[in-house]
Amino acid sequence: MKPLLKKLFGKKKDEQIKSSQSKDIPTEPNYDTIKLEGYQMEVDHISMQIGFGRSVGKVRDHNEDAFYTITSNIAANDEFNPSGLYIVADGMGGHKNGEVASELAIRVFASQIMEKILLPLTAPDAKQPENSIQEIMQESAQKAHKMIMKEVPGSGTTLTAALIIDNKMTIAHAGDSRAYLISPKDEIKALTRDHSLVERMIELGQLTSEEAAVHPQRNVLYRALGQSEQFSVDINTTALPTKGHILLCSDGLWGLVPEKQIATIINQSENPKEACLALIEAANDAGGTDNITAVIIQLPYAG
Repeated sequence: MKPLLKKLFGKKKDEQIKSSQSKDIPTEPNYDTIKLEGYQMEVDHISMQIGFGRSVGKVRDHNEDAFYTITSNIAANDEFNPSGLYIVADGMGGHKNGEVASELAIRVFASQIMEKILLPLTAPDAKQPENSIQEIMQESAQKAHKMIMKEVPGSGTTLTAALIIDNKMTIAHAGDSRAYLISPKDEIKALTRDHSLVERMIELGQLTSEEAAVHPQRNVLYRALGQSEQFSVDINTTALPTKGHILLCSDGLWGLVPEKQIATIINQSENPKEACLALIEAANDAGGTDNITAVIIQLPYAG
């Protein structure tokens, strides 16, 4: 498994990943003690736990968000290899068939990743793909983009995807859906950069974050699947953090619920499923002005 992973990411990418790896990623099995009916047993590693949910909100009459999740864990000999693919897509409001575009995006992208990366990893005779993971994710997004332009011209969608393999995470992103890392101490960090007009104006010093939050063009995107011939997604590979949660969500959540509150809700919830329900409730309590989608991954070493 290890030699294949190195080939998957490519030499240059692998060197970049190695330099950015967190120092606290365990090299030996991470043993946790679990109490079961009065007994104690040693368990090496905890599998990733997933929660997900979506709501039409309180204003829209239909839901243009879509999401996809798949998780697997392979444990054999002295190795434990979690993997998973998680995607959120937000069909662009005001465009024809936004819900069709978001569904096409997740189906096309997910099927490509399954065929070219995840299924080969589980095969007894695992073979090296021709391209790196980053290249495959870019190609998969391009295929989804072209499919949307062909099948539902004039529509568009965001795409934020997290691919986890072993102790590495690769994020592909276009639009203003977001990926966050939430630490056990309620620290929250955006792992993606919005491709929106107001975000660009903030970067140029033309708007403050407070002004952007109420700007009339805050939902205008300059990059999304299905919107122009020239298209690419941001791709970033990092070490998988050892503790905490990954959140993928549409702007119907982060646009209404403050980031600090998002982190607190996730950490105070019993599990990712309850956290998603609580986040959706908070967004609806704040007005529910857009569709709301949340996918939460509790990291495999989280305690």
